Amino acid sequence: MSAEADRRTETIPEWKREEVEALSELIEGYESVGVVGIAGIPSKQLQDMRRGLHGTAVVRVSRNTLTSRALEAAGLDALVEHVDGQVGLVATDDNPFALYKELEASKTPAPINEGEVAPNEIVIPEGDTGVDPGPFVGDLQSVGANARIADGSIKVVEDSAVLDAGEEVSADLANVLGELGIEPKEVGLDLRAVHSEGVLFAPEDLDIDVEAYESDVASAAASARNLAVNASYPATGAVPALLSKATAEAKSLGLHAAIEDEALMPDLLGKADAQLRAIAARIDDEEALPEELQDVEAPAPEPSESEEESDDDHEETEEADDDDDDDDEGDGAAGLGAMFG
Repeated sequence: MSAEADRRTETIPEWKREEVEALSELIEGYESVGVVGIAGIPSKQLQDMRRGLHGTAVVRVSRNTLTSRALEAAGLDALVEHVDGQVGLVATDDNPFALYKELEASKTPAPINEGEVAPNEIVIPEGDTGVDPGPFVGDLQSVGANARIADGSIKVVEDSAVLDAGEEVSADLANVLGELGIEPKEVGLDLRAVHSEGVLFAPEDLDIDVEAYESDVASAAASARNLAVNASYPATGAVPALLSKATAEAKSLGLHAAIEDEALMPDLLGKADAQLRAIAARIDDEEALPEELQDVEAPAPEPSESEEESDDDHEETEEADDDDDDDDEGDGAAGLGAMFG
């Protein structure tokens, strides 16, 4: 360490050393560590959010310089660039996706103040404002709402967009929204980035539709299994269907070739009986037939070989799809991984 660095270290107050040590212990004690924005969150709500995350995550707010120093000491330089403005550290043993979902769920609606930037388009909805006739109708009209007095009350006659996302809220608009009880922004811990198992995740990487993702994985696993079956590829997940298909094809071959196998005898006898009945039904002279074959009706025609194969393929596909629904619903990704190693 250089002499200049030594002098700088010597001048650090003891409380700062202790704070950096506490932050370092927090960082090293959890699997996932992230930076969250806390701007605009009242102190009481911040405390409520901390309590709400108890048992799931820990939030610690400190000076940015000390937070950056602790992150650098832990080798998390990629997070340092997100330490800007009003921020804190969040640490958890959950995976980053679960952390992001938890933080988003903890956000609550809040009023917007003069001078703030609208996070999204602000719309005053159609309906009765519940305000008695008076100057407020002019206030509504001045901010761009289509309002009028009707039936002894001030009404907004249609949904009125009064501010675009990214624009600054005026004092008049803030007063109107406050009067109507409209809370156009969300207040909560805004995850900027999180580091877990050597990977840095941005919020957009974590914002996924879990149900849609699971459905996509299950669909991919089912398609892969069907491909393996149709290509006769002996993948782990396709072997039961391949064996079933091979058994059906072997049986079909045995029946067409009239192979005298013990397992085929019931089907061969049934086929012979049907053929006999078909011949008997064509003979007009009943005296030429034994008594048990008189007045017999011709059996329904058997499907052609191509029709049988088509039916077998259709049944096999349905069976494979049914199995896929059962197997992949719980763990589609695991099935896909097992299939192709």
